[in-house]
Amino acid sequence: MKKFLLTLTIAAAFQSISAQEITLDKIYSGYYRGKGIAGITSMKNGENYLVIEQGGIAKYSYKTSQKEGNIVDGQFESYEFSDDESKILLLKESQPIYRHSFLGKFEVKDLKSGKVMSLNKGNTLQEPRFSPDATKVAFIADNNLFYQDLNTGKITQVTTDGKKNSILNGLADWVYEEEFGHARQYEWTKNSDAIVFVKSDESQVPEIYIPIYGKTLYPTEMRYKYPKAGEKNSVVSAQLYRLDSGKTMPLNLGAFKNYYIPNVFQTAKADEIVLITSGRIQNASDILKVNTKTGAVQKLFTETDDKWIDTDSPTLEFLEDDSFLWASERDGNRHLYWYDKDGKLKKQITTGNWEVTDYYGYNPKSKEIYVQTTEKGSINKVVSKVNIESGKSQLISNAEGNNAASFSKNYNYFIETSSTAAKPYTFILKDGNGKVVKELQNNEAQLQKLKADSFVEKEFITIPNAVGDQMNAWIIKPKNFDKNNKYPLFMFQYSGPGSQQVSNSWDNGNGIWFEMLAQKGYVVACVDGRGTGYKGAKFKKVTYMDLGKYEIEDQITAAKWLGNQPYIDKTRIGMFGWSFGGYMTSLAMTKGADVFKMGIAVAPVTNWRYYDSVYTERFMRTPQENPDGYDKNSPTEYANLLKGKFLLIHGTADDNVHFQNSMEFSEALIQNKKQFDFMAYPDKNHGIYGGQTRPQLYQKMTDFILENL
Repeated sequence: MKKFLLTLTIAAAFQSISAQEITLDKIYSGYYRGKGIAGITSMKNGENYLVIEQGGIAKYSYKTSQKEGNIVDGQFESYEFSDDESKILLLKESQPIYRHSFLGKFEVKDLKSGKVMSLNKGNTLQEPRFSPDATKVAFIADNNLFYQDLNTGKITQVTTDGKKNSILNGLADWVYEEEFGHARQYEWTKNSDAIVFVKSDESQVPEIYIPIYGKTLYPTEMRYKYPKAGEKNSVVSAQLYRLDSGKTMPLNLGAFKNYYIPNVFQTAKADEIVLITSGRIQNASDILKVNTKTGAVQKLFTETDDKWIDTDSPTLEFLEDDSFLWASERDGNRHLYWYDKDGKLKKQITTGNWEVTDYYGYNPKSKEIYVQTTEKGSINKVVSKVNIESGKSQLISNAEGNNAASFSKNYNYFIETSSTAAKPYTFILKDGNGKVVKELQNNEAQLQKLKADSFVEKEFITIPNAVGDQMNAWIIKPKNFDKNNKYPLFMFQYSGPGSQQVSNSWDNGNGIWFEMLAQKGYVVACVDGRGTGYKGAKFKKVTYMDLGKYEIEDQITAAKWLGNQPYIDKTRIGMFGWSFGGYMTSLAMTKGADVFKMGIAVAPVTNWRYYDSVYTERFMRTPQENPDGYDKNSPTEYANLLKGKFLLIHGTADDNVHFQNSMEFSEALIQNKKQFDFMAYPDKNHGIYGGQTRPQLYQKMTDFILENL
């Protein structure tokens, strides 16, 4: 009996202790999950906003912040209004394809009559888009472009030559979607009488095939077109379809850069569309205006750079007079410029040793634009309004942390989403000058759970690299940190071009896992070296033609600097990274073998020759032009240098960074008689998730760290 009581007492004590710790079970049970507000959209009147809730799409008042009922009842994944808000497009169910693309079943509800119409006869489709006059919806099905009349239900087929792995109409191919950041490649004119779309002929693009094991007797195959660096890309053309004639005509882009057509934009004028095009070397982009009555094409201007232009995230906004705003790094930082309707530069709107990181809109009444910037430091993002004529700027968000905004249509209100590294997301309703109206949602409960389990705040510092740059860094120290002790160091990074991991923002991703590792006695650190973003174009673009060289030099320098701190055991330094970060970890364990004792590389690129054309060539040119840049920065070239404990992880169905990368690196390690650990995740893509996959993965990585660092 006494023994039983003692057992109960020990068990209770153990439960009490474990309750004060972060565990993987808690992380993946959702115990620390935060709360958000989904689908925030301002209504046209500027006085109401919508959000997706359990029972439907709810309507709220900005002025009172009170709910005024549901616009639509039911469960929906997403929604989109027509321009006049007479109709709403509802996504009922979806099936993902790649990063942005998916097949979905959609319906349109007339908010006046209550009539509901299924698109494409209830069959799946892609990328639906209301015509501006709200009488039609265009969409893609089986790589062909269609539009459906919302009065009669009649479906008109615009193209007929669409074919899997061959011809796409109005839809991005794999590499366009992944690297230019969107799947839709068409746009309506403002007056709804024409559609301009991109036709992609990928028939000559080399095909990748991936075995899918599943539970079948024989594996099946996933086949799709994937242009690797230096290989053939889709042949693209711009097409103009006029509804009145029912005819399609190709647009003549022969006098302009036309290897890539990443973007199609609607302007403020009835019969115009703007295309952004570029050559294969992505250091110049033409901004072209198309007359959709005649098909005539006029160049507005050409944006150039001696290295590259970020064609994946252009800012192009047309004002009421058809003048427009454009973002450029031409002065060394990303700022906004104002052009007249003919492409003549009127003025530079924003200036300073900081960057515009997002653009929210323009208020014609006050002549103000609304932007997110790094003007309060590169690890912070704040929201300001700027008068485009005077240049006068006013901060309307918090002055620190990561702040984003969703504005009312009249810009009298906005919902600020903000966080810091020490405070999870809050959603606050503010007026147009930044005055708090009401807090809509906070995550204090999430924070208190973490604090009860010994959450430790990140410390932000800077670390010098070999050429004197101050690199942003954060550190998480164990709860009962003792400066007289020596702690093992676990470093995380990503390091890809223009990326940022050292940010004064809440981390719902790996952040809680890092806290758990700190509780187990590790100092966890992250350093953003050369090549990363938000510190100006020079810092970001120094890696041009030598991707990986300066990035790994900076990580090795940072590891040595941290290793020289009195509280770090320099013989116990490890690194972890995913994708580009996995590539960096692979380099760290080879080129940095004398510094790093342990490394975990997940889904790494191991040779840039195996990665896609658009991304790789933007930073490296082609392998034919720059063979040394590709080979001397590949970890497979340094496999003979591996010394420490190395865990290589990859999903076999990774459509982005192919399993081939890890297979080649493994073979190089094997032929150099190097011992390492390898984990393959069957049929998992670049994200490696599904079912119990993530808990198993993170348990495996945790165990590897505990055993080897």
